[in-house]
Amino acid sequence: MALDYRKCAEEIFSHLGGKENIISAAHCATRLRLVIADNSKVDTKALEDVEGVKGLFDSNGQLQLIIGTGTVNKVYDEFLAVTGLTAASKADVKAAAASRMPLWKKILKTPGDVFVPILPAIVASGLMMGLVEAIPKFWPAFGNSDWYSFLDLVANTAFALLPVLVAISSARVFGGNIFLGAVIGLMMVHPALINAWTVGNYAAGEIPTWHLFFFSVQQVGYQGHVIPVILAVLLMSTVEKWLHKHVPEMIDLFVTPLCTVLVTSFITFTIIGPIFSILENWVLAGAKWLASSMFGAVVMGAIYPWTVVMGLHHMYNVIEAGMISSTGLNTWMPIASAANFAQFGACLAVALKVKNQKTKSVALPSSLSASLGITEPAIFGINFRFMKPFLCGMAGGAVGSLFGALFKLGAPVYGVTGIPAIPAVNNVPLYLVELLISAGVAGGLTWFIWKEEEPAKKAAPEPEVPAEPMPSVLRCAAGELLQPVAGVVIDREAIPDETFATGILGEGVGVEPTGNVVVAPFDCTVTSVFDTKHAVTLEANGMEVLIHIGVNTVNMNGEGFTAYVAEGDEVKAGQKLLGFDSAAIKAAGYSDCVVMLLTNADDIEGVECGIK
Repeated sequence: MALDYRKCAEEIFSHLGGKENIISAAHCATRLRLVIADNSKVDTKALEDVEGVKGLFDSNGQLQLIIGTGTVNKVYDEFLAVTGLTAASKADVKAAAASRMPLWKKILKTPGDVFVPILPAIVASGLMMGLVEAIPKFWPAFGNSDWYSFLDLVANTAFALLPVLVAISSARVFGGNIFLGAVIGLMMVHPALINAWTVGNYAAGEIPTWHLFFFSVQQVGYQGHVIPVILAVLLMSTVEKWLHKHVPEMIDLFVTPLCTVLVTSFITFTIIGPIFSILENWVLAGAKWLASSMFGAVVMGAIYPWTVVMGLHHMYNVIEAGMISSTGLNTWMPIASAANFAQFGACLAVALKVKNQKTKSVALPSSLSASLGITEPAIFGINFRFMKPFLCGMAGGAVGSLFGALFKLGAPVYGVTGIPAIPAVNNVPLYLVELLISAGVAGGLTWFIWKEEEPAKKAAPEPEVPAEPMPSVLRCAAGELLQPVAGVVIDREAIPDETFATGILGEGVGVEPTGNVVVAPFDCTVTSVFDTKHAVTLEANGMEVLIHIGVNTVNMNGEGFTAYVAEGDEVKAGQKLLGFDSAAIKAAGYSDCVVMLLTNADDIEGVECGIK
C-alpha cells in the first residue's frame, strides 16, 4: 500500500510541539532534517510510530527523520504545505543548527567540517596506496617497474600535499577566499623549505634559519601537519573579513589580499606553526599510544559509537591524517572499523530476531550500511533506540579493537572502515578476523540479551458523551444529526457569515456555544481535520457533514483550538472531535458561532432542520 504523504507529514507535524517550535526544515536524499527550538516538546516515541518514518536521531543540532529515497522529498513538500514553512537548503539547516550548538561542540565539530569534503581524495589515494604496496608482495618484479613508480606518485600526491587540501577546505568552512587559503597551504609546503620528513637528516646548526625581527624561524615545511594549517587559515579568514569591512572599496581588491597574505604568513611561520606543531605532535603521540596499548584500544573501541551519537566522530580525521603523514600507517582505523562493524553485528541480530515488520525493514538495510562504514542508520534507527543492542555493540567494538592493537593492524588511509577498507589494510586475514570478532561478540550478546517488547495494545477509546444527550437538529432520509456543541441553536439564515447563511455550502444550523467541545453528531468516519483545527469533515450513510467553529477563524492559525481526532478515525455520536477557546476567538475579533452543514443536502431527500 502506497504511503499517504500528506498524512505522514501531518502526523510528523503533530508531534513536534507546534509550528513555533520548528526553526527550519530541509531534506537530503533519505532524511527530513529539522532544527527544533525546544526538543522537550517533541514526542519522539510518537514520531517513531508514524507510518513512513523508519527511524530518527538527533545529530549536530538537527532532528533527522529517516524516511527513504524517493519518498522524503514528497513528504517534505506536504510538510511545507501543512506547516506553512518555507523551503530551506541543507546549508541553511546546518547554519541554524550550528548557531544553537555550545562552543565546545562547535570547536570539536570544526575538524569534521574541514575533513569530510576532502575524504573522497584521501580515500582514493589511501586505497591506491594499499594496492600499490600489496602487489609487489605477490609479484616482486612489479616493485621495480615504471608502473609502480607512476602509481606510487599518483597514490601519494594527496598526502604529500595534504596541507593544501586542508587549507582550501578550511577556507570554505571559515568563510575565507579559497584561493588565498590555497596560497597559505602551498606556502607551508613550498619546495624552498626543507621537507619536514627529511629534516631529521640535518645536523644541529645546518638547518637554514630566518631572523625576522626578534624571531628565529627555521626554514622547514609543514608536511604531515594539519592543525597549524587549520589555525593559519582561520587567522587568514578573520583578517580578510576585517579588511573587507574597513578598506575602501576602491582599493579593496588590491589591499585586502596583499595584507591578508602578509599578515597570515608572518604570524603562521613565527607563532602558529612552531607552537601548534609541537602540540600536534603531542596529540599524535597520545593517539598512537591509545591505538597501540591494550587499555587504550579497549576504551576507544567502546566509546567510539558515543562520539558518533554526539556527531563528533569526524574529529578523529585530524589524528588519522597526522598518523598517515608522519608514519604512513593509520593505526586508528582498526579501532573505528571494530566499533562500526560491531554496530553492524548488533543491528543484524535485531533484524534476524525481531518480529515487527517495520523494525525488520529498517534493521536489515541499516546493518548492511554499517558493514560498509556508514553506521548512523543502524545506530539511530535501531541500536541506540533500543539501547541494549548499542551497548552490546560497544562490547564488540572493545574486543575487536583489542585484537587489532595486539596485531598492530593499520592502513595508509582514513575515512573508510569495515568492508571497503579491506584492500588497504596491512594484514587482510587478521583484519577479517577482527571484523568477525567485533560483529560476532556484538551480535551474540544482542541475540541473548535483547528482547523485543510486545507492542502495547491500545484499548478502544470510550466515546465521550455529554451528560445530557444532544437533541436532533437535522433530519433526512439518510438519518439524523445531533447538536454538535452545547448552546443555543439558530437557523442557517441567522449564521453571521454570508457564505454559510445563504446555503451555498449546504443545509444546516448554527449554534451560539455555551460549551467549548464539539462532539460527533452521528456515528461516522472523520474524513479530514483542518490544519488549523477549527473545522472537521465527517461522512457516513451517504451524508457528508462540515462542522466549522467560528467565522474567519482560519486566520487564527490554530491558536485556541484542539483536535481530538485525526483523519480516518471512526467515531461514535457524542465523541469529542474539537475543542476551542471562545474567549480567544472573540478577543481576535471573530464570532464563535459553530456551524454544522450537510454539504450534499441537494443529493438527499427529506432534509429538515431545527430542534426536535
